[in-house]
Amino acid sequence: MTNTPEFEIRPLPAGAADDGGLMSELAGLVNEVYADAERGLWADGAVRTSAEEIAGLVAADEIVVALVDGRIAGCVRVQELDAGTSEFGMLAASPRHRGIGLGRELVRFAERRGRSRGHAEMQLELLVPREWRHPSKEFLAGWYGRIGYRPVGTGAVEQDYPHLSPHLATPCDFVIYRKNLGPALEPADRS
Repeated sequence: MTNTPEFEIRPLPAGAADDGGLMSELAGLVNEVYADAERGLWADGAVRTSAEEIAGLVAADEIVVALVDGRIAGCVRVQELDAGTSEFGMLAASPRHRGIGLGRELVRFAERRGRSRGHAEMQLELLVPREWRHPSKEFLAGWYGRIGYRPVGTGAVEQDYPHLSPHLATPCDFVIYRKNLGPALEPADRS
């Protein structure tokens, strides 16, 4: 019988944005996870995020963390796209804590948060190479499908995110996935 560590998932308070060490730790986690998961998509030296960007997202109340033994083990960004839709991104689970359900629980937390804010849909974007198949991206596409997400569109990085395009090592698109979260809560029911 294996001993799976317990974890806690919670939003970071906006004031945590002033903790430079914590912001660097979160940026390092995201960059470490994405360097592996997106190997071959980005030019050498490109990073997914910075401590400054993470601080802005924390200040905007968009970062949720997973803690194992009181230490950061994962994170996800949750933002409002419009009155009926939330989006999650920057999903990262520490390689040292994979296989204990952190990613799944971070997504569930994001979905509950969206629903509690009156959103009936959750969206995510998955970066994929245009001309070849990436094993990590194939795995994620299957995983998202198994948890109820369906592709609803595709966009070209150079058109929708032109600032990212010069940092890519290969032409990429992003596949937009959506999941119906069920009936949105009425404002009086929101927590």
